[in-house]
Amino acid sequence: MRSNHPSCRFVYTLVLAFVLLSQQVVSQTQSPSPLNPNTATASSTKPNQGKANCTNNGTYGNNKGQTVQRPENCSAPPQGATAHCRDGTYSFSRSRRGTCSHHGGVGKWL
Repeated sequence: MRSNHPSCRFVYTLVLAFVLLSQQVVSQTQSPSPLNPNTATASSTKPNQGKANCTNNGTYGNNKGQTVQRPENCSAPPQGATAHCRDGTYSFSRSRRGTCSHHGGVGKWL
């Protein structure tokens, strides 16, 4: 049963803030993928786009009313991705404006 006691809500808020901050730190400490295709290793030169293992972060409605996938963490570039963000996520944005804005900006357009 959920308690509405103020101290319980405070603890829940602290735990949530800790989890969100730790995810941000982890995403910022991941080594970025090479932006120059000539420096890529043999295993990453030709990723299998049909076999990317991704998180599912849901969707959002863009400013044109279209439903778009939220940026996802993936093992390889997923099908339909338009940009690789600097924090390592892949964006499915349908316009360049605002792409990866909450993910450190665009590292590479796909």
